[in-house]
Amino acid sequence: MGNTGPDKVLDIKTADLKSSAPVFHEQAKELSKALTTLVETLDGLGEPWGKDDGVKDFAADYVARQKLIESASGTLVLGLTSIHEAMVDMSDGHVDNDELIAGMFTKKQDKKQDKGHK
Repeated sequence: MGNTGPDKVLDIKTADLKSSAPVFHEQAKELSKALTTLVETLDGLGEPWGKDDGVKDFAADYVARQKLIESASGTLVLGLTSIHEAMVDMSDGHVDNDELIAGMFTKKQDKKQDKGHK
């Protein structure tokens, strides 16, 4: 997949798309599970640093960074999911396009054969 050279701009094989797409879906599910575990574990800890005045800055930074990590990880899950969906759509599009092109040539060939019989 993606073979380029002087005579090829892009060489996409439908089988490659179909076999690769599920990998992105599976990894999205695995990352989602890991994110859920992370969120539940960190939330379950509460505020283990206590309520002392000296840790207020740490606590504020910690919570902000935790939310940032959760958000970024969620974006990665969505990205992997959308790559999966795009690869499936691209694969389906290639198959549809190949069938359309084949049908166009078949129709022209059939018309030529029909003219020869008249």
